[in-house]
Amino acid sequence: MSWSGWGDPAQARELPESVRGLLRDLLGVRAPATPAAGLESVRLAPVALPEPLLKALAEIAGAANVRTGHEDRVRHTRGKSTPDLLLMRAGDGSAAPDAVVLPGSHEEAAELLRLCSRERIAVVPFGGGTSVVGGLAAERPAERPAERPAERAAAGSGFAGVIALDLGRLDRLRSVDAESMVAEFEPGVRAPDAERLLAGHGLTLGHFPQSYEYATLGGFAAARSSGQASAGYGRFDDMVVGLTLATPSGTLDLGRAPKSAAGPDLRQLVLGSEGAFGVITSLRLRVRRAPAERRYEGWRFPSFTAGSAAVRALAQEGPLPAVLRLSDETETLIGLAKPDSIGSGGSDGAGGPDGSGGSDGAGGSGCLLIAGYEGAAIGARHAAASAVLARMGGEPLGPEPGRAWERGRFSAPYLRDSLLAAGATVETLETAGFWSNLPRLYDAVRLALLGALGPAHPPLVMCHISHVYETGASLYFTVVTPQDADPVAQWQRAKTAVNAAIVEAGGTITHHHGVGRDHRDAYGAEIGPLGSAVLRAVKAELDPAGILNPGVLIPPPP
Repeated sequence: MSWSGWGDPAQARELPESVRGLLRDLLGVRAPATPAAGLESVRLAPVALPEPLLKALAEIAGAANVRTGHEDRVRHTRGKSTPDLLLMRAGDGSAAPDAVVLPGSHEEAAELLRLCSRERIAVVPFGGGTSVVGGLAAERPAERPAERPAERAAAGSGFAGVIALDLGRLDRLRSVDAESMVAEFEPGVRAPDAERLLAGHGLTLGHFPQSYEYATLGGFAAARSSGQASAGYGRFDDMVVGLTLATPSGTLDLGRAPKSAAGPDLRQLVLGSEGAFGVITSLRLRVRRAPAERRYEGWRFPSFTAGSAAVRALAQEGPLPAVLRLSDETETLIGLAKPDSIGSGGSDGAGGPDGSGGSDGAGGSGCLLIAGYEGAAIGARHAAASAVLARMGGEPLGPEPGRAWERGRFSAPYLRDSLLAAGATVETLETAGFWSNLPRLYDAVRLALLGALGPAHPPLVMCHISHVYETGASLYFTVVTPQDADPVAQWQRAKTAVNAAIVEAGGTITHHHGVGRDHRDAYGAEIGPLGSAVLRAVKAELDPAGILNPGVLIPPPP
C-alpha cells in the first residue's frame, strides 16, 4: 500500500484534462506550489524507547518482529484521511511510532500489553491502516500529577514511547463450522484473503466496504464497518457472533450463543472500541453461502426527494436488494458513482463531468440509483423490487450503470489521490438518521460545508444514500474544494462546523467511519456527560495505565 496515498501505487493515474479544466474553471483549483515529499525525506523524531525496552519487546515477539527502521515507522504513521495524507505528502512524520511490533499469537499480544502497561508504552493497534478519522496517531501529553486513575486512563499521559502493534502475523482462518455457518478468523486477515479462504468452502462474508482491498477483519470489528452490500448481508457488527480481546488487565472471551439474555452483551463494548479497550485477537463470524448470481443495474429518479421515497419504500416494504445506493443530483451529474469513468464521456453511459453521458442515459439530470441483487434464484426478488421502484417514479436504465459502478466500486480513493496532487482538497464524511429527519440532516451538512469553505470558491458537495434500514439510512458526503495555504487547518475548520451541524440536526456523528480523534468531541456531545463517564470507567478497568490508543474514541473528562 502507498505510504502517502491509497492502495497500489501502480494504479495511480493522472486526471483527464477535462477534469483538470473543471477543477480550474469551476472551483479555482491550482497546482500545489511544492511537490510531495519522498519517503526518505519524511521527518521522524528519534526513537524514544530506550534499548532495554526494545529488547524486552523483542523477547516476547522475536527480534525480527520489532522494527525501528525509517520505512517501517513511516508506513505505520497515521491513516488515510485527507489530513493524514496531506501531512504525509508534506513530509510530516511527527506522529510516527517509535517501533512497530508484530505479535504472532494471542498470548504474545497479551504479554506485550502487560509489558507496555507496566512500562507505560502507548500502543496503537494497527490492521490495514485505513482509518479515515485520525484513529492511528497516539497523543503524547505530559503527566498531570493530580490526575485520578480514570482520568489518567482516558488521557494516557506520561508515556515512555509509542509502538504500533501490527496484527499482520495473525492472519489465519482457524475453523469453519458449516453446520452453524460460523467461521473463526484471526484479526489480521485482509478482506480479500478472507473471501478467498471462505470461497474454498462455498461461503462468503458479503462484506465489501470501499476499504475492502486493504482493510482487515479486526479493523472492521473495531470500527463497526458497513459494506456496500449491507442491505443484503448486514453491517460487520451484525456478523460478529463471538470474539476474544486481549487487554492489559486480562482476556475477555465473548459470545457463547447466537443470542442471550445473560445481562448486557459485552461484545458491544468491543465492537466500535477502536483499540481503546484492548486488542481483538480472534473473531467468530456469521457467514453465508456464496451467491450463485449477482446482478447490478441503474434507475433514474427525477429528484433526490423522489428517489429517497423509493429507497424508503424498499427498506420498509421489501424486497430489499443487497446493494441500494441513491446519488443526489450533484453526485449524479459528476458521475461519482462510477469513478473509473469520470471524464471519459464514452458510450458506456458513464458520463463525463458535464453529465453529457452515453447511450443509457446514466449521466445528466435527475438522480442515479444503483440496485444490486445477490444470491440464488434472484429473479422473483428483482421483479418485485423493480415493481416498487417503477411505482415510485423510477426509470429503468438497464445493467450498464450497475456494471460501471461495480467496476469502479473500490476506485474512489485513487481518484482522491489524483485530486490532492492537482491542488484540490477532497474528503468524505458520513452520518445517519431516521427517515423523517434525513432532509434536515442533508441540508444542515451542506450548509455547514458551504459556509465553512466558501464564499470565494464554493465547494462542490455531493451526497448519496446508502446502508438503508426500515427506520432510516446513512448519508455519505464527498466535498471538493481548492487547497488554501494550510489545507489541513482548512479542512479542520470545515470538519468542526460539520460535526456541530450533525449534532445539532439530530444525526449520529458517524455511521461507519468510526470516531477516532476527529469525531471524539462530537461523540461526547452525542452520548452526553454520563455516557462519556461510563466509557472512561470501562477504560480504567481494562486499561488502567491508559496505554491503548490514547486520545482516540474516549471523550476526556470536563
